[in-house]
Amino acid sequence: MKRCPNCGDLGVDASWNCSVCGATPRRVGEVLELAPALASANSGFRAEHFLPLAEVEERNFWFRARNRIISWAARPFMRAGTTFCEVGCGTGYVLAGLARAYPDVKFSATEIYSTALSFAATRLPSASFYQMDARSFAFADEFDVIGSFDVLEHIEEDEAVMRELHRALKSKGTLLLTVPQHPFLWSQQDEQVCHVRRYTRADIRAKLERNGFRVTLATSFVSLLFPAMLASRKRSRIDDAEYDMTADLRLSPPVNAIMGAVMALEFGMIQLGVRFPFGGSLLIVAQKTS
Repeated sequence: MKRCPNCGDLGVDASWNCSVCGATPRRVGEVLELAPALASANSGFRAEHFLPLAEVEERNFWFRARNRIISWAARPFMRAGTTFCEVGCGTGYVLAGLARAYPDVKFSATEIYSTALSFAATRLPSASFYQMDARSFAFADEFDVIGSFDVLEHIEEDEAVMRELHRALKSKGTLLLTVPQHPFLWSQQDEQVCHVRRYTRADIRAKLERNGFRVTLATSFVSLLFPAMLASRKRSRIDDAEYDMTADLRLSPPVNAIMGAVMALEFGMIQLGVRFPFGGSLLIVAQKTS
């Protein structure tokens, strides 16, 4: 069901006009803007980062590896006719990968930045896109599966977002998350990309349980490369004056290939049932329970 992002009422028509508070969204091209005040500037991310991301995602080992593990984790829930929404879709790289893997799923996506949605709509024109604030989500009981990948760490009010996503899921719906892990890894990279936290597994599990979810799967990833990541983060703390946010993404082809091979090995271990207790990132699958 559609829900007014302004007042929360369900009395909205097919064009998202609210009969209760009178809110009327604007459409910019193919994008419906439901939080226009935040569409071009906000504290959660920097719009100028989307272009360099879009240019490297297809090649960079980390993005490719993350897509593999997300697609694998989603498989049990992605039947024909499933409704899936990605919250904070960015440039649409994950969404497009899921659509290739599961062509019979109905895809929607939200993003607070209209700039990012222009990239995403190019990658997957068949999806429905909404410019929206995840803290005031404009759906209720709408989706079978919601995914949000490396988004919650950008939002101060992460539990408010969890409550909104809980509301937007159908009964016993599934939430897929990835987040950066281990607060001791905090570095200039986190600050440059507007993170407000890195999670511990216990912390995010407790937050999800407080907000009506039961965690059914949790595993770290970027685990075999963890020593290299730890060394890189320590170095960035020392050289913070010269830190370049995109430098970590611009790898030489041999280095990128080696790291990709290590991540492929790690993914194979996860598929076989290994659940890593540490790693740069954390994958969570949770079910709506109440």
